[in-house]
Amino acid sequence: MELHLLPFLTCLSLLVVLSYASQPSEVYWKLALPYSPMPKAVRDLLQPSGSSIDASKILLNDITPDGPKFHNYNNHAAADIPNEDQPQDTSTKGYFLEKDLHSTTKMKMHFRITTNKATFLPRQVADSIPFSSNKLPEILNRFSLKQDSKEARLMKETIQNCERPALEGDSRFCATSLESLIDFSISKLGKNIKMISTEVEMGSQEYELGEGVKVVADKSVVCHKVKYPYAVFYCHAIHKTKVYTLPFVGTQDGKKAEVVASCHMDTSSWNPKNVAFQVLKVKPGTVPVCHFLPRDDLIWIPN
Repeated sequence: MELHLLPFLTCLSLLVVLSYASQPSEVYWKLALPYSPMPKAVRDLLQPSGSSIDASKILLNDITPDGPKFHNYNNHAAADIPNEDQPQDTSTKGYFLEKDLHSTTKMKMHFRITTNKATFLPRQVADSIPFSSNKLPEILNRFSLKQDSKEARLMKETIQNCERPALEGDSRFCATSLESLIDFSISKLGKNIKMISTEVEMGSQEYELGEGVKVVADKSVVCHKVKYPYAVFYCHAIHKTKVYTLPFVGTQDGKKAEVVASCHMDTSSWNPKNVAFQVLKVKPGTVPVCHFLPRDDLIWIPN
């Protein structure tokens, strides 16, 4: 009896896998993460049925004249500066020390309006589009973009950053669909996970750190939205990191903002010229270095 059942069970398992892989993004989320409701931050990234992609509008709208055009958050080996969408204490460019997380801390914070409007493609569509430097001409042709255009340069930079080798102790992956983002996060943290993100109203004023600072995880997968015609997230998992939720209160109007921050406990492999060391006046590997996470970031932590 067991011998007769084996082919049937094998076939049934294959059908389940195929069905699981072909589900729409929302259904896939429910199947993969049945105990984690889909947050609004993700729901807003789902592409409306039948909508089209205006690559030029999405890419060029995401350029801020007074800020860097691309920031690879995990490329701490480079002497980069924070992304234009990153919440910033204007005196330290968004970086701070873990020891400063106490209720008397005040920071002049600037929360920028998010300009990256790219949405997720269904997995089957995203997987049908190449995503590699050697396929760039084909990619540009699909979006009717010229090779010498600003849009082409932005897309090339994004792909090249995704292709860079990971630092020691770091796992990284560029997710071109919500389904692949879920799969990578589960592979690093397991299925019992949830997503958090920075929740703020836009504006600039002095904020005071209130009571209720929490360490919510000592391991995480952080996914940063990058510049591309459709939603692509640069995800990385670093285990020597603490994730905090910080309750800020505006000193002018009392508005509350819950900001997610990441504190890197080991910075010994970072470039000594990294801007974090310059503004904080510390050296690599000496103290934990923390930074705020933008509203566009999706942070996965154990449930």
